Amino acid sequence: MNAALRTLLSELIDYAGLFPPAGLSMADAVANYAAHRASADGWALARFVVPVARLDEFETAARPHLDGAPWRLAVLAKATDADTIRAFNARMTGRAHADTVETRATTVEEVRALAPLASVAAVFVELPVRDDPEPLVAAVAAQGMRAKVRTGGVTVEAFPAADDVARFLLTCARHGVMMKATAGLHHPLRGEYALTYEPHAARGAMFGYLNVFLAASFARRGKTPDTLAQLLDERDIRAFRATDAGVSWRDHTLSTKTLAADRAGFAVSFGSCSFREPLDDLSALPLP
Repeated sequence: MNAALRTLLSELIDYAGLFPPAGLSMADAVANYAAHRASADGWALARFVVPVARLDEFETAARPHLDGAPWRLAVLAKATDADTIRAFNARMTGRAHADTVETRATTVEEVRALAPLASVAAVFVELPVRDDPEPLVAAVAAQGMRAKVRTGGVTVEAFPAADDVARFLLTCARHGVMMKATAGLHHPLRGEYALTYEPHAARGAMFGYLNVFLAASFARRGKTPDTLAQLLDERDIRAFRATDAGVSWRDHTLSTKTLAADRAGFAVSFGSCSFREPLDDLSALPLP
């Protein structure tokens, strides 16, 4: 893999094996995460995603695997869970650390009410994007928090429009708010895919993580909403080119140095119930 792609994918995937469509048991999800950490592709792995209500269950299941560097956790929680997460971190010192909290808000008042979580970890607030997210992103910025966008799910209706995702990315870039994505990014390239792992599952148009994270970088460079929407909807792998020097989409180019800065300071990660599928699909693409 060339330097630009490795930069783009470094610690990109938050492993959410507990969640649909995988829906694994805690024991299986923990064992998978441990195996992924130790694999040759472990450099692409970021956090283990777990609901706050299952932290005790995680602690029991993960105990045999918690050697080496502490595991990093992204905990799904509410403002009232701050003390629970703080106690977990104190108890698990040197073995695991919830350095990220993921939560939701639909109003400015709900964003402001999340302040207690900011004393525990970095907070990503999932925001609705079908309406203009400007007031909510501004509120997230004022609280020193980060934003999260849901890019899909297990039904066609769960996927936002490309225009809405483009507007979200531009709004976050304008306010200097770091962001992550979740759901529906199992594949590197936009296309029609099965929405679950069930036999004869319904199919729908899913975003590609290459599309989304390149669009995030281009949003930070001030590209127009139309350009970003076109990139988010791009389905032709021949429109992309990756070298050690950078990644190009049609007539637009990002240097590897720029990608590194944007990954570190803006587009953080995406949650996926599979770690292997996004990487294996990428290796199968004839990316120039």
